[in-house]
Amino acid sequence: MMHASNDNPILENPRLTGLTSWDAPWAGLRVVVAGIGVSGFAAADTLIELGALVTVVDAGDTERNRQSADTLKIVGASDVVLGPDAMTRVPDVAGERPDLVVTSPGIRPTSPLLTAAREEGIQIWGDVELAWRVNRRQGRKTPQWLCLTGTNGKTTTVGMTASILQAAGLKAIAVGNVGTPILDALRDPVEYDVLAVELSSFQLHWMHSVSPLASAVLNVAEDHVDWHGSFENYRADKSRVYENTQVACVYNAEQPGAEELVEAADVVEGCRAVGFTTQHPGLSMVGVVEDLLVDRAFVADRVKTAAELGSVSDTGPLPTRHGVANALAAAALARAAGVEPEAVRDGLRAHHPGEHRIQLVLESEGVRWINDSKATNPHAAQASLSAFDPVVWIAGGLSKGVTYDDLVERNAGRLKAVVVIGTDHAGLLDSLARLAPEVPVHHATPGGPGGAVADAPAAADQAPLDPADGPAVMRHAVRLAHGIAAPGDTVLMAPAAASMDQFADYAQRGQAFICGVHEELGL
Repeated sequence: MMHASNDNPILENPRLTGLTSWDAPWAGLRVVVAGIGVSGFAAADTLIELGALVTVVDAGDTERNRQSADTLKIVGASDVVLGPDAMTRVPDVAGERPDLVVTSPGIRPTSPLLTAAREEGIQIWGDVELAWRVNRRQGRKTPQWLCLTGTNGKTTTVGMTASILQAAGLKAIAVGNVGTPILDALRDPVEYDVLAVELSSFQLHWMHSVSPLASAVLNVAEDHVDWHGSFENYRADKSRVYENTQVACVYNAEQPGAEELVEAADVVEGCRAVGFTTQHPGLSMVGVVEDLLVDRAFVADRVKTAAELGSVSDTGPLPTRHGVANALAAAALARAAGVEPEAVRDGLRAHHPGEHRIQLVLESEGVRWINDSKATNPHAAQASLSAFDPVVWIAGGLSKGVTYDDLVERNAGRLKAVVVIGTDHAGLLDSLARLAPEVPVHHATPGGPGGAVADAPAAADQAPLDPADGPAVMRHAVRLAHGIAAPGDTVLMAPAAASMDQFADYAQRGQAFICGVHEELGL
């Protein structure tokens, strides 16, 4: 069995052993919930409803957190502590040491609170582990879980999976890292048949006993090295999604080493490996034949027959290789749950991709403007860069410790120019200078080290740009790109970096690009 790292042992605590259903003896359990965001609030609210004694801590003493704290106190929290000192140690709960810590995904394992919990022998769960423990409930339907993870494409694929399940007539919802906490779905009056669960590496790190019906790793590339400490730890945490899988472990047959993660997993007897590929599928795989999506995994005679699941055009308004791969992974998960081929086609057609994911903003004067703000790392940017040629590329932001050499080297030939945004762009600029020296680099953010266009506002009567003013920087980037692009070009905003240096999140960054394009083109 593969474990993510040595700092997350499964500690034995007899008090927790029998807590495997909603109806288990949760009353009186002393729990510290770390984090009061969406997942932390759901965990605390659920535990209070179960009768546990709950103390909530969060380093942020914000107005939003104070409002959440007031709500939790009203429903019965023992205490809520906010501010920087709240996360420096494990607090008592109702005057005694806690039995359990439930942590929010974003809190690093090396944080003082979690480090102290491990040193004291206190078990740590994530909100996903807690959700699995209360998944069964007397008098209610027990939903099956289809779990997926990956460096990129998770949200799109989990949405596709839920849409396919719904097209099959099942009560299904996309939950987890997609935004809706699993715990909220489990407490919903709707009794779901299946949960399509998106899992981040952070959530997977704290999972111990989840046993999905089927599971998938879409891809693994360098990301979140700052949180995990190394790429090896990150990859190992991703592989946790396969543990205890019951029917099918779905893997990317086009990624070296992907099948090895399945082979190393400790799965339920009878579970099998199912590959997905954008090429002709082999035995026990789903893939593409001409322009059709086909299944050679969940048919009676896998050697001689295949089931048609839909067409490439069903995968979205701008079909890309990455999008087809996502659709095939979703199809494999749904087929593992017994969905008929026609439902795969209908579900893909009904699915509407979220904004900021290879989103066509408009086409004007022969130039396509594409918003892929969700490309928060190089691997995600590769999916969109590889789909267009030639490209005026808007890129840059918080790098999260990753490197850009492979991305730049693979796409240098399709780059007409690069417009750099963000304040943490030294690594990107270095890769461009070494591996794409002929490609002009323009700087939309003040302070850039010279470029084909000076670091200055486009109009002389404008005040100097503030690097922290993301929307203003993006408007300038769009203006620069408009001056470069010619008919037949694609202006692609795929930053290959996180957004928090200049924006609240990737959605705000994407919206700034959309607004900038419409403003620049007078539409």
